[in-house]
Amino acid sequence: MIVSRALTIAGSAARGGAGIQADIKTFQELDVFGTSAITAIVAKNPHTGQGIFPQSVEAIEAQIHTILEDIGADAIKTGMLFTHEIIINVVKWIQRSGVKKIVVDPVMIGKIGSALLKEDAMEAMRTQLIPLATIITPNMPEASYLLDGMELNSVEDLKVAAKKLHELGPRYVLVKGGRLEGPAIDVLYDGEQFYLLEAPRFDTIHTNGAGCTYSAAITAGLAKGQAVPEAVIEAKKFISAGIRHSFGFKQGVGPTYHAAYGKYGETDCTVTIESSELSTNYDER
Repeated sequence: MIVSRALTIAGSAARGGAGIQADIKTFQELDVFGTSAITAIVAKNPHTGQGIFPQSVEAIEAQIHTILEDIGADAIKTGMLFTHEIIINVVKWIQRSGVKKIVVDPVMIGKIGSALLKEDAMEAMRTQLIPLATIITPNMPEASYLLDGMELNSVEDLKVAAKKLHELGPRYVLVKGGRLEGPAIDVLYDGEQFYLLEAPRFDTIHTNGAGCTYSAAITAGLAKGQAVPEAVIEAKKFISAGIRHSFGFKQGVGPTYHAAYGKYGETDCTVTIESSELSTNYDER
């Protein structure tokens, strides 16, 4: 039996809805064998208030080495990396791995506003990690930070941001429009044309880990051999289903439901392809 493999290099979210927990659940739901290298543990200590516990570079390297030597990977996703030192070492390890399908989720701020990337790490992400990416998946604040504070208020702004981010070196850019008004529209750009992915906006606050899950679903698709647009379209359906059926627990923002796409499916997703010469509907309803 042959199974596709995906590695996530990211933070561990103790609440279970984001980080490597979300990634592994997503990989499993999409029939990909998932492995993880934990860069930091995200959980609040009740006595000290400390919320992020970075792992040593040696510990991260040991995890990645073990995974690649014993299991291998068809695609790699990076999530929360947190420090400059971790980023430059992850870049080195990815280059040595020979894996060509790289998804960079430039995680910077958590759902409750906690900083997940140190300020001095931004330049290393922009100049060293992002150029390795098959696709990067910033949300609107992350895209704005990467572009030195560019304001994003419309789909047209997302297109401009996608073009500018493409100049940093990734093959594809997906700018997620979750903070816009109206339908949930994301912009995928390949250097020549735009794919506008639209799904309904659901009336819920329970979207913890949505970005992690979305990028993990893209990673799973690439690991299975899907082309980037195909992987992104399925991932859009996957996360839309997860948000549609999300739930809350005792307190705070609840998680998306990772099993929802497999249990219920998702049909309310449309894709429009635009270039300088045409605009057509892509049949993905």
